[in-house]
Amino acid sequence: MLAFNSTASNWPTFSFIGIPGLEAAHIWISIPFCVLYLIALVGNALLLILVTAEQNLHEPQFYFLAVLALTDLGLSLSTMPSVLAVFWFDARHVGLDACLTQMFFIHTLSSVESGIPVAMAFDHLVAICAPLNYNRIVTHSTVACLSGAALGRGATLLAPLPFFLRTFPFCGANILSHSYCYYPDVLNLACGDVSFSSAYGLVFVLCTFAVDVVFILGSYMKILGTIMKLEIQDRNWRSLHTCACHLCTVLVFYLPLISLAMLHCYTQDTSPILYTTMSNAYLLMTPLLNPLVYSLKSQPIQAALHKQFWVQRVTAGE
Repeated sequence: MLAFNSTASNWPTFSFIGIPGLEAAHIWISIPFCVLYLIALVGNALLLILVTAEQNLHEPQFYFLAVLALTDLGLSLSTMPSVLAVFWFDARHVGLDACLTQMFFIHTLSSVESGIPVAMAFDHLVAICAPLNYNRIVTHSTVACLSGAALGRGATLLAPLPFFLRTFPFCGANILSHSYCYYPDVLNLACGDVSFSSAYGLVFVLCTFAVDVVFILGSYMKILGTIMKLEIQDRNWRSLHTCACHLCTVLVFYLPLISLAMLHCYTQDTSPILYTTMSNAYLLMTPLLNPLVYSLKSQPIQAALHKQFWVQRVTAGE
């Protein structure tokens, strides 16, 4: 996916960093990264396979999980080549076009990663607040429309950013603060007036992540209010527990994202190790935790997983 060397001298070349000060140990540091990437890839791929193969999982809530798993796979595969290339081969250089391509996929998929929990919150809201109308409101077409809207929003809003960056000259060492191309990081290396591009990046964040947070919090507050209005014996504590787990997963995605944005915008002379830690947590922890959290808290997925492995084991034994 990535070309780690620039072939045209008139185009800038950017340099990734690994773990500053621990370059000699990069090969050992790569081991836990490989394990985490492997768990994320296998977990999300397995979730996709289960939803596809099991008839019992052909429901809107599981389709949303499948879309989220597909997004997690894409996000992991977008960053894995450059991260592991730095650790394994000390391949730190990337051309402008390859950098902008990686940046486009990372930010677009991050936007989808933020939008799908909004759709899932809507699914939970209808299921709890309007259960009699659930099958009429949340259909397969609804899943397709909401998922397509999340992807279209991210791709449409992000599409101008690579073109903006191509208009700027880049001067200096062009050393990035991460092991992948991140828009604010690349923009900081551009020479000239970048105020418009910076403002558009802020608009992108407000139209995606900020709006999503408002909708997610609003949906779960409405769900909580609906459950609390019921008599104690009628309250669906299991649904409340599931919603709490989903909120925790959303926080795992947003907290590193917000922290990383704050480090870029409002801090100076911050330790490079802190940048690296936050950037890896931002793009690695969510694909790693999503399949674990949603699978462990979903009995239908656990039953499908047990059925698949049990059937294969019995068949192999025969």
